Amino acid sequence: MNSDNEKMNRKYIRARKRVEELRKYYWHLTVYVLINTIISIYKIINDARGGSGGLEEALTDFDNYSLWLWWGIGIAYHTYGTFGSRLFVSKSWEERKIKEFMDEK
Repeated sequence: MNSDNEKMNRKYIRARKRVEELRKYYWHLTVYVLINTIISIYKIINDARGGSGGLEEALTDFDNYSLWLWWGIGIAYHTYGTFGSRLFVSKSWEERKIKEFMDEK
């Protein structure tokens, strides 16, 4: 019976760690979207006011969106670190792996 308790404790600890990883990832993604949206809007407004091309040029200026790209690379790494190859595999593979992990001693 003690062995069953230890097994459940280990499963709980792994599950808790996974939930923590997911929480951190979703928080990072939320901050990424909010901050980049605010910065892009700020840059577009400033460019539209002071630039010679007006709003149309400000909306198409890559510099106003470059932070999305560079920070997006970091998000891509974080995504891979959080989900790994699970992003690219089938549901049946996931179910087999869950069963495999649950059957581990």
